[in-house]
Amino acid sequence: MALIAGMERTDEFRVEGDLLTDVDATLPTPVLSTPGMISMMEYAAARLVRGELPAGHATVGFEVCVKHVGGALEGVTCTVHARLREVIDERKLRFDVEVREGERIVGVGTHERRVVSASGTT
Repeated sequence: MALIAGMERTDEFRVEGDLLTDVDATLPTPVLSTPGMISMMEYAAARLVRGELPAGHATVGFEVCVKHVGGALEGVTCTVHARLREVIDERKLRFDVEVREGERIVGVGTHERRVVSASGTT
């Protein structure tokens, strides 16, 4: 396994579909939801390490600690960035994650994943 602290990945995504909320029609226009933002953060972290896992293994997320500090309107393109900050016992993975719209930070925080057997046994 070649999971090395410092690995990074950045992906673009469009704010649309299931990533949106209008907070039960209380907002004038749909925006990136907090669960949608977290989903993109988890996606980037999982994709970052996927190719470095042993055969028959995957990762599962179990902790997210983020701040949603800015809005992103429906239709804009954002970037999601994940950096593997720490690897513990070759199975505990800690990431720094962030979502931006251009130079503006939309969300920032940390995410933890565990390496597990894809067959359901650890």
